[in-house]
Amino acid sequence: MEMKINFSGRAIRYTEDEIAAVVEAMRTADPLTQGRYMREFESAFARYQGVAPGSCFTTMNGCAALEMSAQLCRFKPGDELVIPSHTFTASAYPYLKKGAVPVWADIDPLTRVVTAESIEKALTPRTRAVVVVHLYGYVADMPEIAALCRERGILCIEDAAQAIGAEVAGRKAGSFGDMAVFSFHSHKNLTTLGEGGMLYVADPQAAAIIPALRHNGHCAYPFERPDYWKPAMGNVDIPRLGDDLLMPSNYCLGEVECALGLKLLERIDTINDEKRARALRFIDGLADFPQLQFHRVESRRHNYHLLVARMTTGTGARDRFIRAMHDEKGIKCVVQYIPLDRYDFYRRLGFGTARCPEADAFFDTMVSFPFQHWMSDAELDYMLASARDVLAGMD
Repeated sequence: MEMKINFSGRAIRYTEDEIAAVVEAMRTADPLTQGRYMREFESAFARYQGVAPGSCFTTMNGCAALEMSAQLCRFKPGDELVIPSHTFTASAYPYLKKGAVPVWADIDPLTRVVTAESIEKALTPRTRAVVVVHLYGYVADMPEIAALCRERGILCIEDAAQAIGAEVAGRKAGSFGDMAVFSFHSHKNLTTLGEGGMLYVADPQAAAIIPALRHNGHCAYPFERPDYWKPAMGNVDIPRLGDDLLMPSNYCLGEVECALGLKLLERIDTINDEKRARALRFIDGLADFPQLQFHRVESRRHNYHLLVARMTTGTGARDRFIRAMHDEKGIKCVVQYIPLDRYDFYRRLGFGTARCPEADAFFDTMVSFPFQHWMSDAELDYMLASARDVLAGMD
């Protein structure tokens, strides 16, 4: 069967204005990294998020932002990290590299994200931090979760990689926690030429060391220099937070990517709104097939980065559905985000035990439909008609 609708790794098509912004940066940016486009993008992103100026920092990708957030946690031996088992692996392993012991939290069966209740069940006296993943573009109950973390004196990190622009309680995803991470990967609703990310840090003292932590320890000399070239063009030191020294890396995002991100911020709400409207049309078009259960949200709490459902009739039915969609209709649906405790990677590290029955049940029955923003109306209509036809044939 010829593939008619692929599960694309590219979420959006760029407008001529966005292409022009990239070309202009290619022509004029000096330097091509750590320049004015970076500063403008970071400032615009902070305004968009409604957070303090100087609290947002571009990174080469979302994982680099996670790596720095893990450093800022300053884990001590035995410190635990509560994190959903149902997420992408990059949400977890940067913290393990810094010594955290993961404790897997379960998800809500309808929203597919963690709740304050599921997090609280995983807390122990050793919990140092909680990572809340706004998976699929839906914001978890951050007012309640942030309050729980404050009450317990626990760091709260939002993995908002998939949830840019989504909102709850009048605030943007990624504005509630002590830190937040965003991704501008090729598959995201806002993407900066394949890779890119952003780190939000609420604590001004921690935020102050991010430029050096992100860029090789570069910093100013602590004294006046009569000659700008002495003792060297720039100083290098180890960033310090409290009593801890944090080794730097090079996680910078280039000026061309920053110029594109700055321009894309102008239409991210439109992209999200258009995807949500299409998702609702698709979901409502399958309302008479209850065996395929979606998470239907009309508000901006969901940006529908992905369009997922679960097959209520079990794993076998799910597999037959995906096989028929692919083999008979030429539509590539996929299954995403195996619970991390089920990967050999985490089992070999000794983290293969979890009490997350909802995460297991969802993964074993989930279907993720192709849902890139640039899909045509005809393609969406064909996918809807095909899903209806396959489901009708499974009765």
